[in-house]
Amino acid sequence: MIKNTVFWLSLLTAIILTVSRASEIVEVGRFSQSDTDGWAVKKFSGDTEYSLSLVDGRQVLLARSEKSASAYYRKIDVDLKKTPILNWSWRKERGISPGDELTKPGDDFLARIYVVKSGGLLVWRTRVINYVWSNQHKKQESWDNPFAGDKAKMLSQRDASDPEGVWFGERRNVVEDFAELLDMDIDSIDGVAIMTDSDNSGLSASALYGDIFFSAE
Repeated sequence: MIKNTVFWLSLLTAIILTVSRASEIVEVGRFSQSDTDGWAVKKFSGDTEYSLSLVDGRQVLLARSEKSASAYYRKIDVDLKKTPILNWSWRKERGISPGDELTKPGDDFLARIYVVKSGGLLVWRTRVINYVWSNQHKKQESWDNPFAGDKAKMLSQRDASDPEGVWFGERRNVVEDFAELLDMDIDSIDGVAIMTDSDNSGLSASALYGDIFFSAE
């Protein structure tokens, strides 16, 4: 009887922990499940191609840019008090060397993930952080976006030293990043976007993106 009781208590504890962990995850991009519900394309210049692709037995999102800049985005409210950590994976397929990334002609990246805090009707109050795969900057360097100024911060998550064909898993505390980079105390965000772009430089770039989600830790 005691053994049976211990077994069932252990099983119940495992179930509770599993449910608890699941509730602490907000899935944004379930590309591994062939799920793109809620995602849409925002065209800026030309058409970056975004499509699900099976790579090494894994379903991922493939982005190809030919002198183009289109974002793949999803409007989603995320409670950062519960799940402040942004998680994603990506892989360089074809890198670019666009020049000076501090300038408009050089503002191209083989891969970027950005999070948006909307200003609502006060659009000028919208703020954005771009986590980019930089060619010019070293990891953890940050700068103002040359088009949006200090309303959009760029942060180099990966740099030119990171090789092609290798998956990298990333984690960022969005609350801490907004506080440090934008001097903002936020408890939610309103959207997430992906962009592989090469319109300013007139080059070509491609990348793979894995699942995207927010977690408690």
